[in-house]
Amino acid sequence: MTLATIPAPTTAERIRSACVRAQSALIALDGSEPESVAVHHLLADGSFGITVPVNGVAAANVITAGAAGVQAMLELTDYAPLPLREPVRSLVWIRGRMHRVPDPMLRATLDVIAAEDPNPALLQVGSEFTLLRLEIESVVVADSTGAESVGVGALLDARPDPFCGMETPWLRHIDSAHRDVVARLAAKLPRPLRGGHVRPLGLDRYGFRLRVEGDDGDHDVRLPFPNPVDDVTGLSQAIRILMGCPFVNGLRARRS
Repeated sequence: MTLATIPAPTTAERIRSACVRAQSALIALDGSEPESVAVHHLLADGSFGITVPVNGVAAANVITAGAAGVQAMLELTDYAPLPLREPVRSLVWIRGRMHRVPDPMLRATLDVIAAEDPNPALLQVGSEFTLLRLEIESVVVADSTGAESVGVGALLDARPDPFCGMETPWLRHIDSAHRDVVARLAAKLPRPLRGGHVRPLGLDRYGFRLRVEGDDGDHDVRLPFPNPVDDVTGLSQAIRILMGCPFVNGLRARRS
């Protein structure tokens, strides 16, 4: 199977998953230092609802600008679940125009966000944080394979990977308690890469990703599942098949 035919998430799916996983987010306005963003949520109209410090530069500039809004860029950082030599898996840059959420729409917008992302910071909007809306003009994701852009329509049509919320604890558990699984998967790597330090890098419905840290640099390799999976049972079976386990349902051999 060539690299071009290996099943993998679309660019839009990768961005949607990164938005869910990203623990680090910054908003930057021209001429000012970036500020931390506690909440970043893609709304159904194609804009991002974000929270910024109520006394920060972003909130002040947006309020001063009024209906015109201000140009801004939201940066999301997707970190690997494990402490790797290069911990950043991808960066997402969302450029657009930032506006204040009108008071009559504030409560409804908070409710919409909280229904999918019950972040405690939402309870502090009005005291510690201000809720703003970033109208998207462009979205770009960059990782070890390069940089790609995606349209807002494709982003709205895509969905986060079904396992992105549980990926981090799973991979940490596999790396710490099931090194035999990592060793079996590492045996599937191209021979020149098997001498490096192999760590779990990612897990999604299309396959498993490994990071090989070698003397010649880092190498990321995707090991695809036979078919995409959508639930925990299918994921468990797919990993067993990938490992070469003869009992894909976790059954033990019958004793004679």
